[in-house]
Amino acid sequence: MPQDLWTARDTTPDDVEAALRNLVRRAHATDETLAPARVLNLVVVIEARWQELIGQRLAAVGRYHASRTVLCTVHDGRDTLDATAAISYEEIRNGIGVVLEQVEIDIGQEHLDFIDTIVDPVIISELPTVLWCPRGPDEVINRLMRLTDVILLDSDDQPEPGEALHRADQLLDSAYVVDLAWLRTTPWRERVAASFDPPWRRPALDQIAEISVRHQGRSRASALLWAGWIASRLHWDPAPLRAPARGGGLEGKAARPETEVGVKLEPTEMPTPGLAGVTLACEDGFSLSLDRAAGGLCAHRRSPDGHKATWKVLGASRGEGGILGEGVRQALLRDPTYGPALDAAREFCPV
Repeated sequence: MPQDLWTARDTTPDDVEAALRNLVRRAHATDETLAPARVLNLVVVIEARWQELIGQRLAAVGRYHASRTVLCTVHDGRDTLDATAAISYEEIRNGIGVVLEQVEIDIGQEHLDFIDTIVDPVIISELPTVLWCPRGPDEVINRLMRLTDVILLDSDDQPEPGEALHRADQLLDSAYVVDLAWLRTTPWRERVAASFDPPWRRPALDQIAEISVRHQGRSRASALLWAGWIASRLHWDPAPLRAPARGGGLEGKAARPETEVGVKLEPTEMPTPGLAGVTLACEDGFSLSLDRAAGGLCAHRRSPDGHKATWKVLGASRGEGGILGEGVRQALLRDPTYGPALDAAREFCPV
């Protein structure tokens, strides 16, 4: 992907926006097949110590790059703005080459008090804007809310899952929320739903006696959201989980008509965030387990008559590397199941 650059020290947001226009105009004058992408803004605000890590994640989003990405990096002791504007040309398809735009602005702590006036001139006003502030203070989100259509967050990043889910619920009142912790549960939700999709198997949903979720220790929010999803879809009444007398994790009950469902969250060792496996056990002896495996998920099924079967669900997991790109893509969609799952997950949180 060829790239054109513009850099400046002690600059202004208006200068940055003018530089971008000139870069796009010059690229089109050189090659009339080039046209700027006009789908989505992505605004990222991070502390300088996270710059390299977040930069690597942004570079790995694959084909789901935003049309214009604005990266604001906060440095201690800085009182001026330094900026770099760049455009890159995607592969030409059907006679048209797509131009992607990226802006990096170095700002100081004092600029956070009016960061909306820095970002506003630089984003494309007619496009929806996604805001991502990994490990950033809520004050930044509040100041940028008037410019924001979608908030991208990761509830697994927060040390306290209950607080993280409460924060997501609050933000959901002001904007559409895309939670990376929720997206990590997507393969597990899809495969469980598909397993009970045949009409002859659906009655088993009313016989579920216990669910267990195995998760990375730092991904309890993902586990709570998966449990909240199935509880909300099956109209269970969640109750706060508790730590068992022995071992780690959480356990408890969810009420349904005439009976209760056991719920277990079990932390396990694994190198990447997310879920390691889920199990659903029914009263008649039927059970279904899905476990993370190379190339997809490994499924285990036990029939009421005791017959066991094992098979591989190929390509079911998107992998952690694709989560951010999927989050950018989801900003253009709407998932009606997240809100109810979030409410149920909060009910499962220990008091």
